[in-house]
Amino acid sequence: MKYFFIIFSLMFAIHATSQNVQPAYKAGEWLKFRIHYGFLNASYATLNLRNDTIDNTPVYHVVGRGKTTGFASIFFKVDDTYESYFGKKSGKPYRFIRKINEGGYTKDIEIDFYHDQDKAVLKDNKNGKQLDIPVHDEIQDLLSASYYLRNRYALEEFEVGKSINMDMLFDDDGVYKFKLKFLGKEVIRTKFGKVECLKFRPIVQSGRVFKENESLTLWVSNDLNKIPIRIKADLAVGSLKADLDGYNGLKNQFKIIMR
Repeated sequence: MKYFFIIFSLMFAIHATSQNVQPAYKAGEWLKFRIHYGFLNASYATLNLRNDTIDNTPVYHVVGRGKTTGFASIFFKVDDTYESYFGKKSGKPYRFIRKINEGGYTKDIEIDFYHDQDKAVLKDNKNGKQLDIPVHDEIQDLLSASYYLRNRYALEEFEVGKSINMDMLFDDDGVYKFKLKFLGKEVIRTKFGKVECLKFRPIVQSGRVFKENESLTLWVSNDLNKIPIRIKADLAVGSLKADLDGYNGLKNQFKIIMR
């Protein structure tokens, strides 16, 4: 399930120079994804965005949850929760929480970001450890990255074949670096009808998780919401596909070409 949330954030890792883009989301936005692993309907994941405060500062608080269901849960039970608190105007992360149980493999991590000190403090609650990590001003966590970039790009900035870089911090493994290549537009069929999408291909590290360094393909709605529509990945073992299965509370109209 960790890799679904990684891929979700990759879907929005798009360079942006325009600061006048219409807001892409609002508190109350809820997204649900149906995830297939091979031929199995393996799990569901949800993302719920709401208003909150942290240290008396108004923030957005997004909670991502994922669980295996049905037949797949017999072989590999997953129960993951990811949370991020990020600035309403700046989009910078204040706090990131990761609590996972994946077939008995568990993690309980909290990261507090101190942007004025160029550092993040990672607390490993499971092992009773704490780690200071140097970060730069543009760092994002696993979930805040997607919302930050949804609000900060203009379509005219995209060039087919152009790649960009981005850094995220979400684990004690340190900063996660990746490239993302824009492939163009494509209309795909969904349960809601046909949707025009922006298509991307992250350049990922092959071997441990992904089969090849270009094993991912991502589709984002080509409208003001910029929500993920589909993800496909060839993993080192098997394949993964995730489709948008439900939504509510979108800031803007979801453009469906036809049903």
